[in-house]
Parts: sequence; structure tokens; C-alpha cells
Amino acid sequence: MPTTNGPSQHGRVARLRRWPVVLAWTLVAVELLLVASPPWFDLLNRRAGRPDLAVLAPFAIPPTVAALTAGVVGAVLASRRPRHPVGWLLLAMGVTMSVSGAAVGYIPYGLVVRPGALPAANLVARLYPVTIAVVLAAVGFILLLTPTGSPPSLRWRWWARGLAVAVAVALVAATIAPGSLDPLAQFVSGPMDPQVYGGALRVANQLALLVGLLTILAGAASLVVRYRSARGVERQQLQWVALAAALTGLSMLVAAILIAVGEVNLAAWASVVGVLFLPLATGAAILRYRLYDLDRIISRTLAYGLLTVLLGLGYAAVVLGLGRLLPEGSSLAVAGATLAVAALFQPLRRRLQAAVDRRFNRRRHDAARVIEEFGARLRDQVDMDTLTGELLAVTTQTMQPTRASLWLRPPTGPGVR
Repeated sequence: MPTTNGPSQHGRVARLRRWPVVLAWTLVAVELLLVASPPWFDLLNRRAGRPDLAVLAPFAIPPTVAALTAGVVGAVLASRRPRHPVGWLLLAMGVTMSVSGAAVGYIPYGLVVRPGALPAANLVARLYPVTIAVVLAAVGFILLLTPTGSPPSLRWRWWARGLAVAVAVALVAATIAPGSLDPLAQFVSGPMDPQVYGGALRVANQLALLVGLLTILAGAASLVVRYRSARGVERQQLQWVALAAALTGLSMLVAAILIAVGEVNLAAWASVVGVLFLPLATGAAILRYRLYDLDRIISRTLAYGLLTVLLGLGYAAVVLGLGRLLPEGSSLAVAGATLAVAALFQPLRRRLQAAVDRRFNRRRHDAARVIEEFGARLRDQVDMDTLTGELLAVTTQTMQPTRASLWLRPPTGPGVR
């Protein structure tokens, strides 16, 4: 009669649970190795007398930060929720972006600085634009599958399958299509410039990028459809993603303005802030980490943002006003402005927070008002039955539980029977 080996079976189950964790963090380690390659290629280009082909620049920071953030968040998700596809998609996105960053140094050194010194440099040059399309497609599928891990409905599943087939066909075509390629122009102009390619290769690369962009649009549309029908926890999860998308768009707008005025380095750091939001918000939404803190975060962000602007304007006004009245070079203007800002900080913060809560965080404002009114009535109330009823009413109104009851421990002591 066959018997099951309990410890052996338990060991197999433990190994099966361990392999997603090992695989996820191995991919993060590979990503770190790829991220370390651009400085090495930069050093090789400079030693070869081609500092013009150096790959380290301010705008190399945002994609590097985005790749590492997506990889780490994806590894955490894949480790804790290995059956959820978004964690693996984030990992794929981070690794692909790291491969793209390594290719930026690999291509010019292997095809321009030292032709033939690196193996398969031509193939890497062909794959470079494909990595951009892969990242775009990954973002689209992350949006399509967040937060549940599946499309919003059966109809959207057909869209997802069609997009997956289109992405695969476009990527294969962009890799094997015949045509010419200028590696130096690819390094200078970037992989999205169609003038870099010739023949069918140009058409295939443009189609791959177009399919990637269409995937993002489909994913964004699915989020809107999902949000309209979502309730409870899922709606709160989608609010996190929507907030991240809005902040990402705002940071990119700030970066574009900074580029227009010539502040390229500041634009790069503004882009860094932007690329952090979506992976972090996606991970928090799926893991449901501090899910219901969103209203508080929004109200605090608005309050402190307005407070910073108002105090900055007040500081500048005081410095300019006192600067005209006091002798030139006097430090009294700065000291006076600092004292004025310090005196106004707390009163202004309280007023702004209350105004923001009334407008954007109504539930918290109403709850605080109800509790304050209950505290005022509590001082004058002595009837226990009335207090019990009011306490239950306040709890129901502010916390909105499904059920509420109050248990009072009977008094104990030597004089109580």
C-alpha cells in the first residue's frame, strides 16, 4: 500500500514557494549589473579619445531610477503575490530598461569607437529600439491588469490577447526586418528617430512603437472603465493609481518647462520624481498597503504645498519691503522675514489644513466636527443611557461600521452587590 512521505512533500511545497522569491531577486541582481555598465563604457570611450560619445548625462538619471524602482517593486510583488502578473510585468519593465541603458554604451563602443571589439553589436543595435517598445507595452499591460490581475471584463480579455499578439509580431518584425542602420545617428538622435533606419527596418520599428503606445492607451481606457464600476477596496486601489498618473504627468510638465528655459539638470531631477510614482502606487494598491490613507495624503500635500507658496511669497515681500527701508547690506531684512515666517507658520498651517479638509477631505472634516460637538455635549451630560446612545450614534456617523454595540463592565468593589 503506497504511503506519502510527509516531510518530503512539505519540502517540495517549500521549494515551490521559494522559487518565485529567488527568481524575482535574481532578476533585480541582473538589473543592478546592467545599470553598472554605462559608467564602464563611458570610461572606455574617454580612454579611446571619444569623450563626445560619453553616455553619462543628466538625462540618464530618470530611466535608471525608473528601472530600479520598477524592478524592486516588482520583486516585492512577485515574492508576495507570485500569481499576480503585475509584479512580473514590473520586473520585465525594469530589466528591459536596464538592457536599454546598457545598449546605449554598448552600441557606440562596439560599432563606432572599436568596431568588432564587442560581440553581436549589430544585433544589439537592432534590439535597442525594440526595448523601448517592450517598455511601452509593459506599462500598458500593467495598467490593463491593475489591481485585480485580470482585465475588467471578458470583452477586455479579447483586447488583451489581441494586443499581446500585436506586440509580439511587431517586436519580431522590428528585429528581423531587412534594412540599414546608422549606429552613430542612433546614439545621437535616439532610437525613436526614424531617420536612423532605412528600408523595411524603419517601418517595422515605427509599427512596434505605435503598438506600444496603443497598448498604453488601451490600458488607460481600461482603468477608466474599471473605475466607473468599482466599489470599496478596488475603487480605493484605483484612486492610488490615478493619483500616481496625475503626479507623473505634472512632473513631466514641470520637466518640459525647465527644458524650455534651459535648466536641463533640474529637468532631469524633476523627471526622476515623476518616474517614481506609478510603480510605487501600483505596488501599494495591489498589496493594499495603507490603502485608506489616500485622502489624508492628498489633503496634507495640498495644504503644505499652498503653505510653502504663501510663506515663500511672504518672505520675499518682507525682504524686499524692509530692504528698501534699511541700509544696503543690512541683515535685519532677512532676520525680520525669517521671524515673520516662523510666527505665521502654525496659524497659517491650521487655517489652510481646515480649508483643504472642508473642500477635498470632507469625511475627515465632518468626523472631526462631529467628535468636537460630542465632546462639548459630554461635559454637560450625566445620564448613562443618553451617553450610550450618543456614543453609538457618533461612532456610526464617523467610523461607519457595519454593526456597533457598547458593553459596560459592571462596577466591582467591596460596597457593590
